[in-house]
Amino acid sequence: MTPKFRFPRVALALSALLLFAAASAQAASKKSAAKKAPANSAAKSKRGGRETASARKESRSSKRERAAEARKGRNSKSERAERRGKKGRAEERADARASKKDWRRMSKRERMAAARAEAERRRREAAERARLIALAIARRRAADQALKDESAAAIARDETTGEDLSVRRAALDALGDHAGTVVVMNPKTGQVYTVVNQDWGLRRGFKPCSTIKLVTGLAGLSEHVIDPVQTVNIGTSSFSLDLTDSLAYSNNGYFQRVGGQVGFSKMMEYAHKLGLGEPTGINHPFESPGKLPVFKDGYAVNHMSSHGDDIEVTAIQLARMASAIGNGGKLLVPHLPRTPEENVKFKTEVRRDVDIPQDNLRLVLPGMIGATSYGTARRAAAPFTIAGKTGTCTGQGSKLGLFTSYGPVGDPKLAVSVILRNSGMSGPKAAVVAGEVYRRLAYDARFAPKPGSQPMLANDMLAPRPHIDPRKAAEVSDEDRDDDAADADAAAAGGTVDKSDAYVVSTADENANGTQRPALQKTGKFGERPSVSPTPAPRQTNNNTAAPAPAANGAERPRRVTEKQEKPE
Repeated sequence: MTPKFRFPRVALALSALLLFAAASAQAASKKSAAKKAPANSAAKSKRGGRETASARKESRSSKRERAAEARKGRNSKSERAERRGKKGRAEERADARASKKDWRRMSKRERMAAARAEAERRRREAAERARLIALAIARRRAADQALKDESAAAIARDETTGEDLSVRRAALDALGDHAGTVVVMNPKTGQVYTVVNQDWGLRRGFKPCSTIKLVTGLAGLSEHVIDPVQTVNIGTSSFSLDLTDSLAYSNNGYFQRVGGQVGFSKMMEYAHKLGLGEPTGINHPFESPGKLPVFKDGYAVNHMSSHGDDIEVTAIQLARMASAIGNGGKLLVPHLPRTPEENVKFKTEVRRDVDIPQDNLRLVLPGMIGATSYGTARRAAAPFTIAGKTGTCTGQGSKLGLFTSYGPVGDPKLAVSVILRNSGMSGPKAAVVAGEVYRRLAYDARFAPKPGSQPMLANDMLAPRPHIDPRKAAEVSDEDRDDDAADADAAAAGGTVDKSDAYVVSTADENANGTQRPALQKTGKFGERPSVSPTPAPRQTNNNTAAPAPAANGAERPRRVTEKQEKPE
């Protein structure tokens, strides 16, 4: 019985010993780990200190970068705010929402707010534009009125002793309320009939604009730059232009090329030959000699040859230059007879010959006639053929319109030069004023063509005609573009563009003694009945030929010239 209970007691004892040994070993390992922990923690703390210092430096640099970016963002926002101007906060919020959200994703209330903000913004912009336009209109009107007042005051101070009062009345009526000057003289003798606004016409120089092309053309012919046969295309490769059409349409490219090839010194030489840059010698005090530039080089010479840069001329100098072309090359001394005896015993004084071949003077004549027939001066309709040249540019602080001419071409008796100053002024408008002077003096026995005389180039066979497609004339004519630009400037500034300055010469009517007197009618807008001039006009012609054949009795049948796009009823 005893051996049965001995084995379990031994097993229990052994298991107790094993548990005790394991517990003691575990306690010993904990003690050794506790001893090693302080040394490890000290090492880790040293390494961690170095890492935290670098981290702090990096954090400080990142903070500085973030601050700089924030400042940059604030600056860009302020710049955007300055560019936006005076937008309200509601508009800014609406713009921000519109930029962040698509319109379709907005709520109805947000869309209505954005639409109201946009409408308000547009209204404010329109109001600001209207304010600026009104200010420009007021300034332009004030400047125009100042020029008109100055011109009227100068005309009131004119010394009219010895002037032909009938010619002066015609010039004053033709000038109307425009700010400008008109000179009328005899191209053969140099007798001055009138100078309206003597301060502007004699004592003040103006930029010649495209009238300088007469000098350029004569210089090009005399220096063999322009072929006398006029077969060389000098101006532009787009159109085959000769001297006649280039003068008639006032093409800039043609004369810029000519002037560049002639050269500055030769251009000034021919300008002196034609009387520019020196006093004319008229018996008026304080006459201006004008001005010619001292030196130019490169493209400046080309541009001067077409626009007259740095050149100043007077109206009396332009009239004398046109007279020299019309009388065969004699540069006259203009003179105003002060007494009736001096008028009766008037003597022609020739300053000098222009020293330009007669053939060259005749070669520029078709272009001057073409200008009044189909070119830039086509609104200067007259009962006889006139030759002239227009000019349009900006100079002396205002828009300039110039025209110099003489007529009748076959037997020159009048030389008329006009200079206008104002916004919207142009060479074609100056030609209208000169044409009115010719029309008013056409029935004076002193200036009318002699019975039986045949004006030069008045019949259909010899009359100059354009050599280009008339539909392309607007692309060739730089003067018309200047005229349209002047009208656009005047319209933009709130001014009125006068388009009624077109005159129509109707068919000749036989009066009681059988002589022919052409009736003049001033046309208004298309569709309106033209007003009748003091001369009766029972019928009108519908013939649009530029120069009809002469009448049976030898007198020239008047030409009918209408403004472009306007026809009488």
